Amino acid sequence: MVAATKLEPTTTSKSETAAVLADQAPADRPFAPKVRVVPAQTAWASEYPFRSRWLGLGAAADQRLWLHYLDEGPKDAPVVLALHGNPTWSFYWRKLALALRDRYRVIVPDHIGMGLSDRPQGWPYHLEGHVANVRALLDALGVSRFSLAVHDWGGAIGMGVAVDRPADVDKLIVTNTAAFRSKDIPASIASVRIPVFGKLAVLGANAFAWAATVRAVEKPLPPLAKRGLLAPYGNAHDRIATLRFVEDIPMKASHPSWDTLTGIEERLRLLDDKPMKLLWGDADFCFTPKFRRRWQELFPRAEVHAWQDVGHYVMEDAPERALPLMASFLDGKG
Repeated sequence: MVAATKLEPTTTSKSETAAVLADQAPADRPFAPKVRVVPAQTAWASEYPFRSRWLGLGAAADQRLWLHYLDEGPKDAPVVLALHGNPTWSFYWRKLALALRDRYRVIVPDHIGMGLSDRPQGWPYHLEGHVANVRALLDALGVSRFSLAVHDWGGAIGMGVAVDRPADVDKLIVTNTAAFRSKDIPASIASVRIPVFGKLAVLGANAFAWAATVRAVEKPLPPLAKRGLLAPYGNAHDRIATLRFVEDIPMKASHPSWDTLTGIEERLRLLDDKPMKLLWGDADFCFTPKFRRRWQELFPRAEVHAWQDVGHYVMEDAPERALPLMASFLDGKG
């Protein structure tokens, strides 16, 4: 394993052009997870019945970062790009992929450091790099138009892609996320940013992902769902991005991702004409109703559905409510 190689985010057109697609990742991936999860061989395989696909990022073959993604449905169908947050992975959007893949092409990547994707220990894990990776995936797949579904960190990443190419965006589904600056951060998450404590709690004890399986829902997760959500994060090496995402929350102007997030926020107006549906768990301890109201201020024409008995993991707490609304919205029926 290569543990401390310094890697730069995939931000240049040269790097994006060099990306390669593969039906399987190479066996000698230098930045692979310490424990490689094969969904078909797990107890929760029935929850995640998808074929894995791979994007190799970077110009040098021996330094490529392999990004895992799902590509479900007809290749010529309208595209729905779904982006997860921290500490989830493409597993979070599994029910959306199953519900739509008969008539939509559903693309769901695992951000670098998350899910089945590579775990480079020296990669910056800044917002601009995650945005560039999603942009590289769309370019490699030849996607020229798409609708976007986002959750948690997927909001900032997805809106970063959307404001770069607003003419390519069809519709927006926004659930418990932000793509703008905020001073509101729960004390429990802020504590993870304390240097020594954060590493011990997140890398050592997996406290962030484990706590989310309780705090991010209002009703207990089914055992298989809980096992699936936690599966990629079984050791300190493989939990690197869980910590780095928290550290990348820009709370002040000197933060490396402050300017990136500010630029995204200032360009959200480029999406004013896009149909938007807000689906919100108002019991969320992190992205509280205050965040929902900010989205409503930015997009006053958005259709809003807010549920007081639903927490942060909307797709776990209320898929039976969210999925029909998403499908009818995308189908143009409401």
